Amino acid sequence: MKKILLSGVALLVMSIPAVAADLARYPVKAPPPVVVPIFSWTGFYIGGNVGWAWLNNDLTVSPAFGIPPTSLSVGDANGFTGGLQAGYNWQFANNVVLGIEADVNWADLGSNSVAIVPFGPFAAGLTDASLNVFGTVRARLGYAFDRVLPYITGGLAWGRSDYGSIYGVDTSETNWGWTIGGGVEYAFTNNWTAKIEYQYIDLDGSSYTIPSTLGSISADNQLSVLKVGVNYKF
Repeated sequence: MKKILLSGVALLVMSIPAVAADLARYPVKAPPPVVVPIFSWTGFYIGGNVGWAWLNNDLTVSPAFGIPPTSLSVGDANGFTGGLQAGYNWQFANNVVLGIEADVNWADLGSNSVAIVPFGPFAAGLTDASLNVFGTVRARLGYAFDRVLPYITGGLAWGRSDYGSIYGVDTSETNWGWTIGGGVEYAFTNNWTAKIEYQYIDLDGSSYTIPSTLGSISADNQLSVLKVGVNYKF
């Protein structure tokens, strides 16, 4: 038995150089490294948002006969808002992301206040002001940290404003203005992203003639909106 074991060991030792030579001649190839795909923000997306809005209504009354205009606050309002957005992003090689986005939002933002200008028979004021729908068309500029995208945004804004006056001025018009803001967006899958965003919106007001006088009323809206949203990227 001892001779058999010794013979086996000897054969094993003598075969090692041959196996080593075969390994040198035909090396075993290592498996290719696993390449983790880098996320890109480039593409079209659609989504929805919800949030909270704060509305400030400003009124400028211009009485007749050269009396200087007077600026008044009609009252503030705040409430829930929700809407839809769509846009497109381009991500460049240096990770700068340039995009364009449009949104439309619905809200129930109204204030009731009587603002009187103490000019005798030329006193004027609004009894109510509200904003029920607004939207923006904006550029976005950000820098991508892989799946995290902080950005700034700005562009055009519009809103549907309703006003009622103690002098019978009762109008509903779409006013235009501008917006600026910023936010951060995170891609938790290759297709789904979530964001938090703040926008400041300033809408230029319309001017309304006061019936039976030579004066006029000009009303403006300033809106702050904080919202969260979800997008699906194609």
